[in-house]
Parts: sequence; C-alpha cells; structure tokens
Amino acid sequence: RCFVVVDLKKGDFKPEYAGKMNFYCSAVDDLLRHATDAPTLGLILCQEKDRILAEYALRDIHKPIGIADYELTRMLPATLASSLPSIESLEAELSSDLARIEALGDEGGTP
Repeated sequence: RCFVVVDLKKGDFKPEYAGKMNFYCSAVDDLLRHATDAPTLGLILCQEKDRILAEYALRDIHKPIGIADYELTRMLPATLASSLPSIESLEAELSSDLARIEALGDEGGTP
C-alpha cells in the first residue's frame, strides 16, 4: 500500500514542478504514511514534457517521481464512459450529501 500524489499541470513541464512534487511527497510521507506503507509515489502530468529537462530536474531527487504528458480530448472512450458515473448522478449524490449535512447542522449535530 502507498499514497500516490498526482499534480496536473497545464502547459509545458517546468523544473520547479519536480521540487514541488518532492515537497508534496515528503509531507505525505511524514503526515500520512504508516510504517508498513511503501514510499509515496509522485506523478506530474503536463501537456508537454521535454525528456532531457525532466531527466535533469529529477536527477538528484531520490523519491519515486514520474513525469508524463497528456492530451486533452472532448470525448471519453466508450470503455471509460460506461464505467464512470454520469454528471447527473454525481450532482444528485452531492446534493443529497449537502442536504444531509445541512440537516445535521440544523439539529445541532456534527456532520
């Protein structure tokens, strides 16, 4: 078991992203990780990455951090779309949770 920290960036990879991810992983390891957990994994997702720049940015960082690029699309593949909840069902669930929290607050309870 381990924690995974994902940082989604718009645009090109910048070397300072590696330092920030190192910080995030250190914080998670210190505050959340249990003695039996594996080290926290860091994943930086950017629209574009320069392999050489990424290699230099990660060279002396000893945490498991990876950098990958992504491409935005307008439509989900059918295999993913059928396994994810619809926007309407997410909105309904959030509305239901909010109503329940508000009701607890009105009764003097804790959410």
